[in-house]
Amino acid sequence: MLHERGVQEGDIEVLEAAKNAHRDRYSEAQMIAPEHVLQHASTVNKALNEVYGQVRRLEHGAPNPGETLESAARAQHAVWDLLRSMRGAMRHDLGVPPGQ
Repeated sequence: MLHERGVQEGDIEVLEAAKNAHRDRYSEAQMIAPEHVLQHASTVNKALNEVYGQVRRLEHGAPNPGETLESAARAQHAVWDLLRSMRGAMRHDLGVPPGQ
């Protein structure tokens, strides 16, 4: 995990590629997803941007007060709950029953 090993060479390139891929998918979703799914997607997008900002500030040695590798890792971990919620909204929109 990031907080255990710190930022290493290549991590930023991977982070940038993931950020760009997410941006592209989020832009596409804004054009076709229903409002209740977009509400979840917006929450996820905001959380991911906050984590991204923390990681970049840490990488540049200029974190905001209270930002550490540990706090960035906790924020990253919290995104998983938001993603599960978004997935549930998407599945509901598609008519997929819970638990399948």
